[in-house]
Amino acid sequence: MLLKVGELARRTGLTVRTLHHYDEIGLLAPSGRSEAGYRLYSQADVQRLHGIQTMRQMGLALSDIGELLAGEGMAPERIIGQQIRALDQQITQATELRGRLAMLRDGLMAGAEPDMGNWLEALALMTTYGKYFSAAELKQIFTNWSLIEADWLVVKDLVRSAMDRQLPPDSPEVQALAYRWMALMLHWMGGDIDLLDRWGHMFRTEPSTQGRNHAPPGDMIEFVETAIKLRMVLLEKYVTRDDLRGLGHVPHAQWAELEAQVQQLLAQGVPTQHPDAIAAARRWDQLFGQLTYGSPALREKLIAASEQEPLLQAGSPLSAPVRAYLKAALLLPAAAASPATHAAEKSPKKVFQKA
Repeated sequence: MLLKVGELARRTGLTVRTLHHYDEIGLLAPSGRSEAGYRLYSQADVQRLHGIQTMRQMGLALSDIGELLAGEGMAPERIIGQQIRALDQQITQATELRGRLAMLRDGLMAGAEPDMGNWLEALALMTTYGKYFSAAELKQIFTNWSLIEADWLVVKDLVRSAMDRQLPPDSPEVQALAYRWMALMLHWMGGDIDLLDRWGHMFRTEPSTQGRNHAPPGDMIEFVETAIKLRMVLLEKYVTRDDLRGLGHVPHAQWAELEAQVQQLLAQGVPTQHPDAIAAARRWDQLFGQLTYGSPALREKLIAASEQEPLLQAGSPLSAPVRAYLKAALLLPAAAASPATHAAEKSPKKVFQKA
């Protein structure tokens, strides 16, 4: 059965002009001609046309389709394989787009109706974020923000104060802030150091992301990163990136509570063998176990780093008198009787904290 060009166009939904164009460029030449010179298409021609239209729907250019079909007939397995790969790509792109739209929707539901400036800013930021993160990663980052927001605003103000006072990066106060900053960042990123590295790289290289929605301005990023690098250079002598991934998170408020408790014991002259002192020492040990997820090997590495590096000690959330008091209490038989504290008798000084 042979079909004239008009009938083929009608039954396929294409235009006669399109079929003429395919013939002119050699993509679909009819198998025959009528006595009057009209184009006649065979079953093989129709099969080839199906392949052409399939690849057009995949977004392939006519020139690429011609190359795919040249010398191979229809090559159905190749066409199907190409279509599957194209569909996979479309699914990935659609999933990514859906994730970004969902984030925009959630943002709209959580706040007031945005004006044009809000829309433009949101679109610009999403484009920038998309260079570095998938929609799933951005969802994790935005969702986890609530975990650190309150503490983050406090730390950011403290860092600005230190900058205004021109404190050096290696000062104890700045080192303590660098410790808290890094701890919060890692907690925010769910302990994913690679994700944190990409986030930092984005903020260093994309000025449009700085200073928006509580994000730090460029000068603050540079200031804190200088202080953090001082710590990391020393810390990496003792631990690996995998070790850092194995750290847990201890909120600063818990360290501050222990600091205040022991300062009160010191002010009252309570001896280290007193039950309250031993209880505080055990609490110290529990927090250190929370930091290391109970890993004796990681605990030993952190202890070594703290004992050998004064700058790391400078960033400890506990003051030197408090650490000395707790260490003495841990060495007492009553405290050492606890299996958990026995592993910490080497004076567990906290030096770093991860999410």
